[in-house]
Amino acid sequence: MLYLVRMDVKIPHDLPAAQVDEIKAREKAYSQALQHDGRWPHLWRVVGEYANYSVFNVASNDELHQLLSQLPLFPYMQIQVTPLAQHPSAIS
Repeated sequence: MLYLVRMDVKIPHDLPAAQVDEIKAREKAYSQALQHDGRWPHLWRVVGEYANYSVFNVASNDELHQLLSQLPLFPYMQIQVTPLAQHPSAIS
């Protein structure tokens, strides 16, 4: 199942810089592992915002929730999920 996911990140300004750097490093490693295994095939930055649009390819709503909730930045995110279906006019 494909999902379009928008993630807006809002890290508190009073979080120590070293802690923010550590969280971001774990986030990068986790997200890249999901990209390599095919469950996170697309990741795009939203210009001018600390946000992204991503496409996830997972088996279920529950799997997507599990993956998203394990993101190190999850506590600082607002997430919107849109399930996707094949369009009848699509050529691929």
